[in-house]
Amino acid sequence: MPKGKLPQPFLRIKKRHEKFFNAVEELGKVAKQEGPLDEKTIHLVQLAAAATIHSEGAVHSHVRRALEAGVTPEAIYHALLLLTSTIGFPTVIAAVTWAEDVIKGKKRQNTLK
Repeated sequence: MPKGKLPQPFLRIKKRHEKFFNAVEELGKVAKQEGPLDEKTIHLVQLAAAATIHSEGAVHSHVRRALEAGVTPEAIYHALLLLTSTIGFPTVIAAVTWAEDVIKGKKRQNTLK
């Protein structure tokens, strides 16, 4: 799971279904180890999938993880814009606004340090 603070609803569900979440996390680890993609690329692929299924929470999570892995905000925006001809302009704009929630929040945190 990503470093930092996780949403309370996620933590409550994880506590209730600990074995299930452990299995899902292990599956994610193994899937990452099975191929040649680097950490940054993996997070951008997962971000694209999250945008495609219109999952605001997953977009937030994968943007946060991508930033932690060293992906720049510009690369995140570019990855989302590349989806326009596949998933449509309205979906991309929604995903960009969700990404900005995290990116701008991250910038605010950095200015407070």
